[in-house]
Amino acid sequence: MATAGTTPQDTSLHRLLKRSSPLSGYGFSPEAFEKTLDYLEKECKILVVGAGGLGCELLKNLALSGFRCIHTVDMDEIDVSNLNRQFLFRPSDVGRPKAIVAAEFISKRIPNCRVTPHYCKIQDLDDDFYRQFKIVISGLDSIEARRWLNSKLVSLVAVDDDGDPNPDTIIPFIDGGSEGFKGQARVLLPRISACFECSLEAFPPQHNYPLCTLANTPRIPEHCIQWAALIRWDEARPFVDADGNAVPIDGDKADHLMWVFEQASQRAADFNIAGVTYKLTQGVVKRVIPAVASTNSIIAAACANEALKIATSCSDSLNNYMFYNGVTSVYTHTFEYERKPDCFVCASAVLHVANPALTLQEWFDELSAKHMLASPSVRGTRGLVYIQAPESLEKEYRHNLSRPLSALFTSGEEISLVVPSSNTSISMKLVFEAPTA
Repeated sequence: MATAGTTPQDTSLHRLLKRSSPLSGYGFSPEAFEKTLDYLEKECKILVVGAGGLGCELLKNLALSGFRCIHTVDMDEIDVSNLNRQFLFRPSDVGRPKAIVAAEFISKRIPNCRVTPHYCKIQDLDDDFYRQFKIVISGLDSIEARRWLNSKLVSLVAVDDDGDPNPDTIIPFIDGGSEGFKGQARVLLPRISACFECSLEAFPPQHNYPLCTLANTPRIPEHCIQWAALIRWDEARPFVDADGNAVPIDGDKADHLMWVFEQASQRAADFNIAGVTYKLTQGVVKRVIPAVASTNSIIAAACANEALKIATSCSDSLNNYMFYNGVTSVYTHTFEYERKPDCFVCASAVLHVANPALTLQEWFDELSAKHMLASPSVRGTRGLVYIQAPESLEKEYRHNLSRPLSALFTSGEEISLVVPSSNTSISMKLVFEAPTA
C-alpha cells in the first residue's frame, strides 16, 4: 500500500528496479535506476499490433508498467460484440476505429503516457516505421498477419558476410495468442531464436468440409455457410473492383458477411436446416473461436512482463514459449522452440524437390500441405511464372499450372513465392534432387 508522498508506482516498479536479484538479467544494475526509468519513459518506443481483446489488455498493462512511448496498429472498427471483453470501448464508440479509441482512453487515463494510433493494415506501413521500435508485441488473432509481421521483423535484421546478425538491428518480437481457455506467449529474437514460421506446425489444422458435401448434401449450418462463402461467392461474384475483377471475400467487411449470411440462410431453408445465424456466419468465415476475457488477461500479462524484462534486464526473458491451458484446470508449460535449419523465413532456405516431374499445381498442393503456403504466386529468374490475382493476369499464366517444374525452373534457381493472403514474399533456392539408383 502506498504511503504518504509516494505513488503506487514508487512501491512497485521503482522497488523492482532499485534492488538486485540473483534472477536479474545480464547487465542489470540497481545503481542505474534513474537511467533505466528514463529509458522506459523517453526512449523505449514499443509497438502493440492489434487493439482488440489482447490489445486492450496489453495497452493497459504496458502503460501501468512504466512504458510511455506506445504505438498501436489496428485496421478494425468497434462492433457491439466487442464490448463484453474489450474494456477500453464503450457503446458510444461502436463504429469507430479501435486503435484511435484505445489510444484516446489510455492517454486520458494516464496523461503522461503517449499512445499513437495507426488505423490501417500492418502491410501499409513501411520498413522505417517498424525500425523505430525497441519491442514489437502482437495481439493478433490472424495467423497470416502474424506470419507477415514475423517475416517483416526478420527481414529488418542486417547480417554480415558470414551470416551473423547485427544485434543493433534485432527487434524483439513478443507474440501472444488465445483460443477459448487456451493461450500462448512467446519471445522471438529474429535470426537468433526460432521465429514464428519455425513453429507453424504447432497450430491445429483448419477444419474444412468436403466440397461434394457442401454442394450436394449439406447437413449442418456450417455446411450452408461454407457453401455460400466458397461456392456461391465464386459463382455469383457479388462484389467486383473498378476493373470488373471479382473481389475475394473479406471477413472483416460487414457487407460481405451479410451477403454470405443471406445466401446461407436461403440454402438452409431449402434443406430444412436450422441454426444459421449472423454470429455463426462470422465465426465460420473468419474461423473465430470464442474469446474468454480471463484468458486474454493472463496472456497479455505474460507478454507485458516479458516486455518489461527485455527493456530493463530486471530478469531473464522467457526462453522462449509458454503455453497456458485453463480448460480443466490451470496449467502452464514452458519450453524452447528450436530454429528450423530449413525455415523459409529466418534461414537461408534451400527448397529440395525430389520429383521435378511434379506439375506446378501438384507442387503448390504439396507446399500447402507441408508449409501452409496456400495459393502462392511464383516468380523465377526469367520472370513471372504464375500469379493468383488479378483474374486477367491469372488467366494468362494458368497454363503453367499443368507444366512440370523441370520445364519452368532450373535446379539451383532463385525463386520468389508470394502468399496473397498475407502478402508475404519468400525467397529461396529451388534444387532438384538427383534420382536415387
